[in-house]
Amino acid sequence: MNTPIKLVLITLVATCLHACGSSDQGSFAPPDETTQAMLDTAERGDLNALDQLLARHRKPDVRDSCNWTPLMKAALNGHMPVVQRLISVGAKIDAQDKGGYTAMMLAASNNHADIVDLLLKRGAMIDHQESTKGWTALIWAAKQGHARTVETLLRHHPDRTLKDFSGKTAADWAREGGHSEILKQLESAG
Repeated sequence: MNTPIKLVLITLVATCLHACGSSDQGSFAPPDETTQAMLDTAERGDLNALDQLLARHRKPDVRDSCNWTPLMKAALNGHMPVVQRLISVGAKIDAQDKGGYTAMMLAASNNHADIVDLLLKRGAMIDHQESTKGWTALIWAAKQGHARTVETLLRHHPDRTLKDFSGKTAADWAREGGHSEILKQLESAG
């Protein structure tokens, strides 16, 4: 796994742990066997196993203790066929975890532009801000230097002026990160 993806995953895990901090421990029962199997299967991208589980369970929006859904796990890991299947059986596009992250934001954070595009075409909220830092999918992608995902998001007309909780826009993050190509994309969009 390359270093930028590792850093994103570490950040996401830390965010989830923060959102599921010690004050929350004990307030959730561990997921049942089927729920855990669905989450694990989506995370691995195993479409055949997912189909078998869905045939028996038929509930695509099971949740873990951080409120992650199978769609979130599949989007984060770039498993397009699993994302497509979950959407086709009614998974909630804009379900949020405890930190306010959605599947589209998670896909954007890991540069899965095709999944971002699909989720937006299916009605995902483009300007949703998560509740830990106030980041949008556009801010995430610009901050991480994901030019392809920024381009995809810009085709769907996000609000480029939205600021996170520290007062920074996507362009501010791109500038700060030295992502000149993304900065040009953001400044020329409109």
